Amino acid sequence: MRTLISSAFVSLDGVVEAPGGEAGYRNAGWTFKDMEFVPEAYAVKGREQEEATAMLFGRVSYEAFSPVWPDMEDFAGYRTMPKYVVSTTLSESDLVDNWGETTILRSLDDVAALKKTEGGPIIMHGSASLGRALSDAGLIDRYHLLVFPLLLGAGKRLFSQTDKDTQKLKLVEHEAYSNGMQLNVFDVVR
Repeated sequence: MRTLISSAFVSLDGVVEAPGGEAGYRNAGWTFKDMEFVPEAYAVKGREQEEATAMLFGRVSYEAFSPVWPDMEDFAGYRTMPKYVVSTTLSESDLVDNWGETTILRSLDDVAALKKTEGGPIIMHGSASLGRALSDAGLIDRYHLLVFPLLLGAGKRLFSQTDKDTQKLKLVEHEAYSNGMQLNVFDVVR
């Protein structure tokens, strides 16, 4: 079974909305505001490109990343990697043609079936709504969290507020950086 990894920039209070400055959120761009850039804090991003063999997105994140990432040298490792977009509304004509093979999945059952195929890890960036649904369905295996020392209050959260049984996580890697950011890598305990 393939490993599904959720990679996220997250505030200390669990907000993941608009870290890069996407419009419509009052704290948009919070990863850049008043935050000293420390290159080693982002080293996990390069490692993710080396280790992943496929990418998974929700529709909103795909629509945000697909016009930008194909031409960015920082994300060159993702150019030819197979991509999967979970959406009930996208059609083939909505997909970009300069970012490698992309397949539309229509349900969480399709994601579960993808995980049963041969291959290495699948990385999911952003995709807050999809991430909450996948977590609630028990389909995420690992979290790569870059935690920013910020309290943002309102905003889309990394985890749902569904009343469910406790899900245990095992901390497998952690590091703190001079600007107060932390890397926390957790495996989901089954």
